[in-house]
Amino acid sequence: MQKSKYLVTNERDLLWGLTVNTIGYEEIAPGEDYPTKEGHADGYYFDVKKGRELNEYQMLYVTRGEGIFESTNQKPVKVREGDIFLLFPQEWHTYKPVDSVGWHCYWLGFKGRNMDDRVRAGFLSPQHPIYHVGFSDNIIRLFDSAYKCALQEEAYSQQMLAGIVNHLIGTMYSLERNIMWGKNSEHVDMINRARLIMRREVEGDLTIQQIAEQLGVSYSSFRKLFKEYTGISPALYLQDLKLQRAKELLTTTDMIIKEIAYKLNFDSPDYFSSKFKLKTGLKPSDFRNMER
Repeated sequence: MQKSKYLVTNERDLLWGLTVNTIGYEEIAPGEDYPTKEGHADGYYFDVKKGRELNEYQMLYVTRGEGIFESTNQKPVKVREGDIFLLFPQEWHTYKPVDSVGWHCYWLGFKGRNMDDRVRAGFLSPQHPIYHVGFSDNIIRLFDSAYKCALQEEAYSQQMLAGIVNHLIGTMYSLERNIMWGKNSEHVDMINRARLIMRREVEGDLTIQQIAEQLGVSYSSFRKLFKEYTGISPALYLQDLKLQRAKELLTTTDMIIKEIAYKLNFDSPDYFSSKFKLKTGLKPSDFRNMER
């Protein structure tokens, strides 16, 4: 059984940065022919043995059963329930459910510069097409919402669908990484303790090296783990906390800029002002005047 919807986009939709071309789901019983013969628009039906290339991205989520997936950058591999796999434009691929098991699978096809930018930035890559997210009610609800939106095809539905796809991509990305970090709970606890220490000592002169010592880990290991988990170095994280505190002091006290700089242990008022402007686009004095 297959249910699908193919959508039409206009020139204005393309300016939004992401458009959806197709959405659907299929339930393939054990031993059933694959792909099914009906319900495919031009360019979507393919011979499993020959594979195909698409001019769009696709996200496929296996909720039951298992299958085999292969692409130019991915050797044949099993995908199981709870797995999402991505297809990339102009990349050869093929996939199918395991004959003896079958599967239930959702899919979404989309394109646009929003996705291109994420690939260029390294968030998504043909070299890492499979995401182990587990069974997620949230992801299923998002797919169901997208399918309902596509069926209704109301005015500006493409903008609604783009929002759902962005939510799906973000959820997929976050879920997999949190599952991975959950297997290293000691590391997560250490990073959370470090962030608590930084917040508590935001007006102090505690260094990142001293924080690492308190946590019983080398500076290099601490810095590496912290950046992998948060996306920024511990030094930049602490600096951002200090700049956030500076905003509070600028708007709630009459302390002069020099006092705030030294209270937050910046090397000098000029150094504080340059970092503040780099972060906010305003000098501390201009920020204070604007807020007041």
